[in-house]
Amino acid sequence: EAEGYAAYQSYPNYYDGLKDSDKHLYDPARGIHFLTVIKAITPDGKGVTAYPTGDIKIDGPREVTILITDATSFNGFDKDPVKEGRDYKAIANRRMELASKKSYEDMRSAHIADYRHFFDRVNLDLGATDPQIAALPTDVQLRRYTQLNERNPELEALYFQFGRYLLISCSRTPGVPANLQGLWNEKLLPPWSSNYTSNINLQENYWGAEVTNLSEMHDPLLGFIENLSKTGKTTASNYYGVNRGWCLGHNTDIWAMTGPVGLNGGDPSWASWNMGGAWVATHIWERYQFTKDKEFLMRNYPLLKGAAEFCMEWLIEKEGKLMTSPGTSPENKFMTPDGYAGATSCGNTSDIAMTRECLLDALAATRELGIDKKFASQLSATLSRLQPYKIGHNGNLQEWYNDWPDQDPRHRHQSHLFGLYPGHHLSVDDTPELAAAAARTLEIKGDETTGWSTGWRVNLYARLRDSKNAYHIYRKLLNYISPDNYRGKDARRGGGTYPNLLDAHSPFQIDGNFGGSAGVAEMLIQSTPESITLLPAIPDDWSEGEVKGLCARGGFTVDFAWKDGKVKSATVTSRSGGSTKLHYNGTTRKLRLKPGQSVDIHLM
Repeated sequence: EAEGYAAYQSYPNYYDGLKDSDKHLYDPARGIHFLTVIKAITPDGKGVTAYPTGDIKIDGPREVTILITDATSFNGFDKDPVKEGRDYKAIANRRMELASKKSYEDMRSAHIADYRHFFDRVNLDLGATDPQIAALPTDVQLRRYTQLNERNPELEALYFQFGRYLLISCSRTPGVPANLQGLWNEKLLPPWSSNYTSNINLQENYWGAEVTNLSEMHDPLLGFIENLSKTGKTTASNYYGVNRGWCLGHNTDIWAMTGPVGLNGGDPSWASWNMGGAWVATHIWERYQFTKDKEFLMRNYPLLKGAAEFCMEWLIEKEGKLMTSPGTSPENKFMTPDGYAGATSCGNTSDIAMTRECLLDALAATRELGIDKKFASQLSATLSRLQPYKIGHNGNLQEWYNDWPDQDPRHRHQSHLFGLYPGHHLSVDDTPELAAAAARTLEIKGDETTGWSTGWRVNLYARLRDSKNAYHIYRKLLNYISPDNYRGKDARRGGGTYPNLLDAHSPFQIDGNFGGSAGVAEMLIQSTPESITLLPAIPDDWSEGEVKGLCARGGFTVDFAWKDGKVKSATVTSRSGGSTKLHYNGTTRKLRLKPGQSVDIHLM
């Protein structure tokens, strides 16, 4: 057994005020306590010696099963882990007692059954890879894919499924969503503290949860939102003078921190941002659109309403329009005509986009539930007066209130495109001029960026139905990057994918994996509450393939196969009953299905 306690505070790795060895502050009366129990089991129970030091010696047996269990005193974001902590010792020992009674075969079988219950819901075939290439180790395939520009659809499909595997593996704890490194953080002082960066990274982890049929993996984030709403209400009042609703800043953590961030200071381009609540709350409506679970929506509606209330009270009026002030565009800066690099101004596009999406979701929820008509009227009135989008002199979607250029025209963030993706109020069909401006913005930004940003751009191009660029950026995401400490002459740096397929920001962050996986789904299927579109952004390199188990808004699951870029067969199944319009091959078919009912379509 190994018992201990974690630091109650750790300064981030980038903080220069202390040596790394001094950045952890320990106090047994404050830190989370833990117990790790290790047990070695041999077939005849002999040959294992345990020492008081914690060492285990195994001598003689040719087979050994090693069981490891761990439990902590963490008992919730609002509980003192020492005074109100869980009985971690009893939990760890009880787990070991139960595990010790099971055979290796039983535990392995239970694990596989649990995992396959989720993973096997979706199958994807994007075509066959040359057998000689497919026989190579994955890291070699990835390097050749990058350096030789080889065609490898099986590797591309593997990356999609790897993202699903990662989410299944690291998003199972209620109220504790996947963080920047998931469960794969290897450092005591990880990059950006392995926390939740809520101006993109936390949310990107869950973009693929619903569409790739992993709705249960979304639960930890949705439960975490309730925690954020409680601390965020205090932050809204104390920091911003807003007495209705709740908000969230640039970063949060397992304790549901919601205030502005920075260690006695911080650049306002990131430190003072407060739109995290508006963004993360949109996941509530997103879940409902895929599941049609009204009980869930009713239970979580107050959280969505609270995020919308904060947005409404934070708005100011200028020239007859409602906008935020001060506002930022996460981590980006503008240049004024006189050469000043600024971060804050009124009416920045990303603030308005996130506010608009949050208010639209809250309004849709009131109508779906048939409640809160007075608030619905307030939402509608506010939406009608929001600052509209503007198109800049370069044909781009304007990021700032004034038509000023970015300090870095190729900046990794593209937050002002939020309304296109992951939002839904910009589209090629409904707002073609603004969609074209968004495309121009991406053109200006180029294709060299970090891993998570590349994953976002795959989805943006897919929403624009630009299959050529969506696929080009997806290949950029699978750009081979050397491990961080590798110093050989052939070292490759930048954003992309490490040899083990984990995302290279770099350094390692897991959000690019999740964004990339969502991007593949977005190229294959897109949906609204009223419609489903098959192959909206299918690239030429995926001219033939098949997918089973993807989900669509409206509560549908869809299987379909295609050849020469055209759907040849499809099966649409309704989970709870409903109607939709199915778009494929330039035609539309209206469907109305009962709960559990399917319809088959055969074209070739």
